[in-house]
Amino acid sequence: MTGNDHSLHHLQAELRRIDARIRREVRRWELAGQDPADRFRGLTLSDAQAHALAARPFATSWGQTVALPPQEAQTFAALEAEAVQEIEMLARAAQPPTRLQRLAATFGLERFDLDALLVALAPALDVRYEQVYGYLQDDVTRKAPTVDLVLNLLSEPGPARLARLAHFADDAPLIRHRLVERHPLPGSTNGALLSQSLHPDPAIVAWLLGHYQPGPALAEHIHLLPPREAAEDQLLSAEAWPEVADVLPLVPVVVFYGIDGSAQRAAARRIAAHSGRALLHVDMAALAANDTSLLAAVEHALRDARLIDAIPYLTGWDACLAEDVPQAGLLAAVCAHPGMVVIAGWNTWQVQGIDRDRNLHWVAFPIPTYAQRKALWHHFAGQTFKLGDLAGQFALTSGQIRDAVATARDLAVRRGGLLESADLFAAARAHSNPRLSSLARKIAPRYTWDDIVLPADQMAILREIVATVRERPKVLEEWAVGKKLASSDGVTLLFAGPPGTGKTMAAEVIAAALRLDLYKIDLSTIVSKYIGETEKNLERIFSEAQNSNAILFFDEADAIFGKRSEVKDAHDRYANIEVSYLLQRMEAYDGVAILATNLRANLDEAFTRRLQFAVDFPFPEEEDRRRIWETLFPATVPSAPGLDFGLLARRFKLAGGGIRNVIVTAAFLAAAEDTPVTMQHLLHGVRRELQKMGRLVNDADMRID
Repeated sequence: MTGNDHSLHHLQAELRRIDARIRREVRRWELAGQDPADRFRGLTLSDAQAHALAARPFATSWGQTVALPPQEAQTFAALEAEAVQEIEMLARAAQPPTRLQRLAATFGLERFDLDALLVALAPALDVRYEQVYGYLQDDVTRKAPTVDLVLNLLSEPGPARLARLAHFADDAPLIRHRLVERHPLPGSTNGALLSQSLHPDPAIVAWLLGHYQPGPALAEHIHLLPPREAAEDQLLSAEAWPEVADVLPLVPVVVFYGIDGSAQRAAARRIAAHSGRALLHVDMAALAANDTSLLAAVEHALRDARLIDAIPYLTGWDACLAEDVPQAGLLAAVCAHPGMVVIAGWNTWQVQGIDRDRNLHWVAFPIPTYAQRKALWHHFAGQTFKLGDLAGQFALTSGQIRDAVATARDLAVRRGGLLESADLFAAARAHSNPRLSSLARKIAPRYTWDDIVLPADQMAILREIVATVRERPKVLEEWAVGKKLASSDGVTLLFAGPPGTGKTMAAEVIAAALRLDLYKIDLSTIVSKYIGETEKNLERIFSEAQNSNAILFFDEADAIFGKRSEVKDAHDRYANIEVSYLLQRMEAYDGVAILATNLRANLDEAFTRRLQFAVDFPFPEEEDRRRIWETLFPATVPSAPGLDFGLLARRFKLAGGGIRNVIVTAAFLAAAEDTPVTMQHLLHGVRRELQKMGRLVNDADMRID
């Protein structure tokens, strides 16, 4: 006989004992004069019945007002004794204990509690009990047993009967562990305890029959996971596992926090495999979204975990927090659970307002380290790629790396080729893409090192910036410079120079070299005249960009930067606060943040020291202007012989932005005339650019010698 068969036989024997009590009570009612054939029984009350009720002794049921004939009493006693004998035989032979025995032992049920549960359970297993209970309750519409009926079946009349009411109190095992629920009479919100009906929890019914099935309120959001590790769980949780393993012998309440949810799940699966117990995964965020009572859900889950010997795994714990404190009762219920519990969420939180004798063991799951990210990329993408730049430039979680590799393979299939490094970079950008579309403009980098023209020192600084971003993991993590000498992982830059000198182009060149997304934020659009609003706008941007791996390019910084002077009024003070706040958030940002200003003098030295790099973009000299003309003029544009870029550079002091505009204007003029671009077209473009800038146009300069 299997363990489940043995449990069912034990349950059946216990119900036979309850049947003997029910049959005895039915016979008593019959002897007391109740007519089962009376269609209106329970719906009307005659004078005689009213007198009989008034004369009935205190705490005595209708059936207990008469005595059974001795022979019948012996028959019912023999039926019950026979059932008890079978129960004892089955209990002695049960290895392991039957489910009903485990239920009683787990929740500390006394014999009366177990019998009351069986009375409530019977209609869920055989509908004939519904009619019998209706008869015994003198109301055919009441198909579930009331507390009064349970006392009639299991107690003798008198004061002892009333003492049994404590078994149905809120703190009694049956109710506290939600094995049965009390329901008031229809239409009543708080009926007398005796008239409340008892209903077994569906999960308890299913478990006693041999399988685990959570109740309807939890069914979609609670899952039983086998004690088995996934193939990559050891790798995903490698950094946090030593700390987790250290506390396992303590049977702890473990709190996972941090952004790397995949590593949290991997660690939870390893805990289950290590202990040989299943995980009971409860999605608290989904339950909260469905307006389910979180306390009831947790209490049900913790109870079920005890029944099935599983480890409760409560994810989405942030949904349980109000001002960084768990909702009332939740943590108390968790700490009252006798076994291990795993709580998982993003943020840390405070413990307040409860007395507890269990410690919480906190385990962080931040963005994996550079070495771990590199190992993850190699694991998922294979060893054929040099993945140092991917691991260094994209601070992704383990789950994002896994998903990015899957996306990269999709890109390769769509392209009809093998997986390439470019696919991995594109996928990494997609999976770290910030939600900045409403706050910033994404710029697709168009320029490379060959396109930008700057003095040698400025070019050297830009290349140093790229090298710094690429080598951050080695310097900050492997060489441990970040522990003492560097305040953050971010790289903060200042680009200063007149309009059109290449600040935006330099940002694009850096983004292209690093293969990172570039987002441009116009500071003039987020600065508010209302005190505190500018900081709120900046906070929204940095919050959305957090862990985005994007380069943030703050243009028009002159809108917020003013040279600090003596504070004369509140507006001066708050202007300085805005500047400090922006620099503080730039420093805290874990990526690259660039400030662009037309006048470096607007930023004083105290603030400049807080930036890692400052690049001055000078107005180009003649030789640089010539190189800009040559670099910007597309080779694909038809051009007439004799275009003299040297003459244009010598005569006209234009920055790169102005030169670009001239070339575009000339190209449109030539296209309209259906001719190649000539010097006349370029000179006309220069005229229009100078007029737009409000500068005088010398007609002599517009002639070609």
